[in-house]
Order: sequence, then structure tokens, then C-alpha cells
Amino acid sequence: MSSKRPEHTGPAELFYDETESSKYASNSHIVKIQSEMTERALELLALPEDKVGYLLDLGCGSGISGDVISAHGHVWVGVDVSLPMLKINRDDEEDPTKDLLLRDLGSGMPFRAGTFDGAVSISAIQWLCHANASDQNPRKRLHRFFQSLYACMGRGTRAVFQFYPENEQQSDLIMSQAMRAGFNGGLVVDFPNSTKAKKVYLVLMTGGVQQLPKALTDEQEVAQRGQVENIGRRVFQTGRQGKGKERIIKGSKAWIDAKRERAQKQGREVGNASKFSGRKRKDKW
Repeated sequence: MSSKRPEHTGPAELFYDETESSKYASNSHIVKIQSEMTERALELLALPEDKVGYLLDLGCGSGISGDVISAHGHVWVGVDVSLPMLKINRDDEEDPTKDLLLRDLGSGMPFRAGTFDGAVSISAIQWLCHANASDQNPRKRLHRFFQSLYACMGRGTRAVFQFYPENEQQSDLIMSQAMRAGFNGGLVVDFPNSTKAKKVYLVLMTGGVQQLPKALTDEQEVAQRGQVENIGRRVFQTGRQGKGKERIIKGSKAWIDAKRERAQKQGREVGNASKFSGRKRKDKW
């Protein structure tokens, strides 16, 4: 069985033809993995809570990542070089608010300055590291892409790229062109010691140097992260999640601890925990 990477076979617009695009979009394993990575990318974006973001989905494909973005209540614009992929994406009528653009990332982004509140990209950026024509220079194409992306991002926003680096040199090439375009940031590597679970995210920031989010290191941490996300998304609306399960009260110590842990994983500055957290203060005279 060949282990050749897809980007070695030629340009993405030819690799993802109607047959390959249909197989990709209907593969339950791919959908699950892509959805999980998009969830993580959104977490790393550290968007303000209770605010609808206007996001850019780079290499949006058939809409797997876009479905996750929509589920979080955000509005998004998708860009992809594969027309068959975009057709599948467009045929999904669950989200009529999305806009799709057929475009090669290496040719740059055509959007107005300061348009987006964030950007995500799942398994796409590594395609720009390969030249498929004599007039294509990966270094120049990456720089053009990052320069145009930086221009259309709002100040203080982030762009998160999940990708599969072929080697250290490829990671360095991508990061160097992003920094040259004006971004700050670096790599967040989840589960670095696991061959199967390891995931690499490039977290880019505008508007000054910020602390990189914390990487995930073990399965227990994933379970805790999922618990925190469930608290934030469901428990406060539904009360009991099931028979015998107590509701976590908003403002309680458990609620505060969960919110603090989630903020730490997003790279935000968080105050130290206190034994007084969540305690009711005495009534004043």
C-alpha cells in the first residue's frame, strides 16, 4: 500500500475531483477527526464568549469544519481551490448564511482590511509547500497568502492552522513566512509523544506578542476539556443532564474552576485559585 501524501500527487484542485471529494465527505472517520480538530482550533482561537464571530475557513472543503463553526453560532466564509468540494458544501442547505469562494490560497486573499474576527484551517496549509508548476514558488506563495491574510484580520485576532508537517523544514518554512508577514505566535503540539493522537496547530496572532495556548498532553486532559466544554454549552440551560446527575450551578466553585481551566487552555491570563472562590459573602449591615 502506498503511503504517499496527497499533496505529492499534484495540485489539490485535481486530487479532489468529484469522486475523491464525495468519498472524503462521506467517510465517517474523516468527518469525526476533522470535526474534533475544528473544535480544538476554535478553542485555540479564544474568541470572546457570547459574541457571534465572523470567521474565515481556509481550505473549507466539503463543509465539515464549517458545520462545527456554525454549531458554535458563528458566521463564516469558506475558501477552497476544489470546485467539487465547494459544490458538496453548497448543497448542504442547513446553513444558508455561509459564503463560499473558489480560490487558490497561494494567490492571496481578496478581502477588505480588518474583515474577520478569526480564521481556521484544517489540513490545508501543507499543500502550499509544493510547487505544481514551473512558475510556482512555495516560499513566495506562502508569503503572499499570509500577507493578505494578515491584512484582512482584525487587530487582536487569531488564525489557527491544523496541519500535517512533512518534516521540521516544512514547519520552519510555514512559520517563517507567517512571521515575515507580521504575525506572532508558534506551534501548539497536542499529544507530542503519541504517534496516533499527535496534532500540530500553528497559532498566529495579530496585535502584539501573546502567550501561546497550552498544549494537551494526555487523554485525561481531553476528558477534562470535554467536561468543561459541556458545562459551558449545555448544563446551564438544561439543568439536569440525566437522572441522578446534579446540576452545576452558575457561580459555584465547580463552575468557576471549570471556567478558569478552559481559559488557561486558551492561553488567557487567569487569576490564582482561592479557597474563597464561589463562596457566598456575608451580608453587609
